[in-house]
Amino acid sequence: MADSITNDTPSKQGKSAAEIIQQINAKNAKLVAFTLVIGIDSCKWLLSDGRYQGDQEWQPYGCMMHHYSQIDTKRCLLYLVYLKQHNHFVFIGDSRIRQLYTGLLEHLDHRDQGETTQTTGPDNQHSDLNYINSKLRIKVDFIWSPYVSPHMVQRFNQWKSEKEPPSVIVAGSATWSIKESNASLHSVKEYSTNLTRLVQAINDIVAKKSKVLWTLQEPVDEKKLHPSRAMITNEQLNKYNQAAVQILQHSAALLWSSSRLVAQGTLNESPDGLHMSPLALKHDTQILLNMYCNDHMNFNDGTCCSSSEPYTTLQVVTFSILGVSSVLALTMFVRRKFQRCQGTASVEFSPLNEQSKQAAETSIYTLVCSLGRMGCIMAYFFLCDRTSFFMKENKYYSPISFWLPLAYILALGLFFTEDSRFTKVLHRDQTEEWKGWMQLVILIYHMTGASGILPIYMHVRVLVSAYIFLSGYGHFCYFWQRGDAGLVRFFQVLFRLNFVTVLLCLCMNRPYQFYYFVPLVSFWFLMVYLVLALPPQVTGTSSKSNPLQYLYLVLKFVGLFSVITILYMSEVFFEKVFVTRPWKALFVTTDDDIHEWWFRWKLDRYSISYGMVFAVVYLLAQRYNLLNDNNHSNLFSPGIALSVTLASLIAVGSYTTFSFLCRNKLECNEIHTYTVFVPIVGYIVLRNISGVLRTRYSSFFAWFGRISLELFICQYHVFLAADTHGVLVLVPGYPVLNAIITSFIFICLSHDVHRITYALLPFAIPQDWRLVLRNAVLFLVVLVPIGIHDGIVPVVSQCIQQCNSCIVTGIIFSVE
Repeated sequence: MADSITNDTPSKQGKSAAEIIQQINAKNAKLVAFTLVIGIDSCKWLLSDGRYQGDQEWQPYGCMMHHYSQIDTKRCLLYLVYLKQHNHFVFIGDSRIRQLYTGLLEHLDHRDQGETTQTTGPDNQHSDLNYINSKLRIKVDFIWSPYVSPHMVQRFNQWKSEKEPPSVIVAGSATWSIKESNASLHSVKEYSTNLTRLVQAINDIVAKKSKVLWTLQEPVDEKKLHPSRAMITNEQLNKYNQAAVQILQHSAALLWSSSRLVAQGTLNESPDGLHMSPLALKHDTQILLNMYCNDHMNFNDGTCCSSSEPYTTLQVVTFSILGVSSVLALTMFVRRKFQRCQGTASVEFSPLNEQSKQAAETSIYTLVCSLGRMGCIMAYFFLCDRTSFFMKENKYYSPISFWLPLAYILALGLFFTEDSRFTKVLHRDQTEEWKGWMQLVILIYHMTGASGILPIYMHVRVLVSAYIFLSGYGHFCYFWQRGDAGLVRFFQVLFRLNFVTVLLCLCMNRPYQFYYFVPLVSFWFLMVYLVLALPPQVTGTSSKSNPLQYLYLVLKFVGLFSVITILYMSEVFFEKVFVTRPWKALFVTTDDDIHEWWFRWKLDRYSISYGMVFAVVYLLAQRYNLLNDNNHSNLFSPGIALSVTLASLIAVGSYTTFSFLCRNKLECNEIHTYTVFVPIVGYIVLRNISGVLRTRYSSFFAWFGRISLELFICQYHVFLAADTHGVLVLVPGYPVLNAIITSFIFICLSHDVHRITYALLPFAIPQDWRLVLRNAVLFLVVLVPIGIHDGIVPVVSQCIQQCNSCIVTGIIFSVE
């Protein structure tokens, strides 16, 4: 997985296999990824298509469907009333349309809530029905009109003349026409003629901001049909559907064709072969509510029929700067190409002042091109996640969707194994491998929505804790061995961790806490730095000459554990510390809520300390020759190795057993904090105790480990979608192919972001600490107007939103 794979001599006849392999590198992969992005445009929505996925859940074609509870529906209806819109649904048609009417009422009308229901009309099966709920401010009508007849045309003309026609009209019929005409061809022609008479009225009604849905006929189970309905065949229904599509496709009516697929998927559960099953009816009700409410409620997991999020001034400014950089980068690239074509003298034979000038130009070129490339990447991120240009779908967990890709990447990882040039415990190749496979597991976990499976959730929690553990271990070892606690090192680490995240906050209009992992590792790095940098500084060299420094180190660890414990013991004190300005914005969500940070912080509050303590134990054991990892031999003698291996297997197995036995996430998380070091240390021992295992690693996993941070951050926008509630869809209708292509583009972009971050590092964090302080001050100066923007404007808008929410909530409480 290197950037390039070299070869010795090419074949004389055509291109050899080695020459072809030589072209398989990160650069060419990104060119292919860029090509795949161009031109993919899909725009099918909620009412057109879909499929069953997971546990009989309906997945619309290319968008995410929110599951509306009764409370969600109430909030939607009352909020629309607050916006001075009326809630009036009309269902007109035969018994199949009446089913949709009753389905909506069953969703709204729970008798134990004390709601008022009024039904009018003759007390027989085929009558007009009416439902009014004055508290919810909704009116739902059913009009019995089993034929597309003058009666239906008259109704549409009546609504056409009204100043405020119904909000939603759901119409459809065919079965009675087939039955009464005994499936005659003349009936289809009459059906088409009357539909043509509806077109003008439908267009006029929709022009008044109403929605008209024409429901295409669902298939029937011909074996279950009553003998009196034997002539209602799927062949006949398809003729009527074809007529409806042919006439209404150019009108303002919305053709509801997904209802056919919903019913078809549960056709064997139909009670009489004609009417849809209860499950299909629930899905149709949810489709209606998503169509009606999504654009007003802004649920993260409901993108169907929802407009894109409006952009902010800060986003415009950020993209303008990146856009200018992209234009400058392109201009400089063309200029350099032109100069090369003109045969400009090389640097080797230029005067010294000319060489300095060209070096400065190269430096500027690198800076501008890096910013320009990042601008293009951010534009793609924005296009994927903040617009409706690309489709998004809900996540549904199934065992095979999680375990199959997991087994596949495990096989790939084991296939690409090779010898490492390092022999130490947790050497660089091994830690990169560890980060790589952990990150791939986390990506599969997020994409498949496996968080609802408690054992999987707990094991992924171990992986996140292990990353923080490795962070504590790595930073402590670096300081112990090099003693570098200077400002340059401090800001270099913070820049590598936060550059992409800060840029995404500006471009995607998301708070810093949205990318929770980066604030977490940045905060714990700051804690490690303070512990190690505050005097007296304890390093490997100083502790050799002065054993008293071990006591200082113990006191520092006691102090760290004490501070963490005090913060944990009082949530009120914790909130006062972290909601204090000016750093409040780093720890709260868009709702000005700190509970997300509190949850993430307390879950892994000791993980960084576990890593540091393990580093101390390992370094001291190495110093006093308690283990020897300077060669390819085993760490211990056979007897000790066997005992330690058995203990490690028990440690890992005990945590796995615990993850299956604990009853809920709250209980599991509380225990996890104190026991997470057990499986981590167990894995480290199993991975390193054998010299053969310790000195071999998977180059496949290690490659991903080098860009693990970028993979974790970039997944939010170009792998997942809708604030991680869904998945990005570039190839609709083919989930496996879509997963392959989105993953390919996502990995290429993450690799490029990683390279750009390191290319910009010398410019942002020079080696001179004075220049570093200057850049830090300039960054703070830039943050001042951003802080003013985020501190005043959003507060006003949030106050307005909270007032609206209070009004709606107050009405809901009065209803309940």
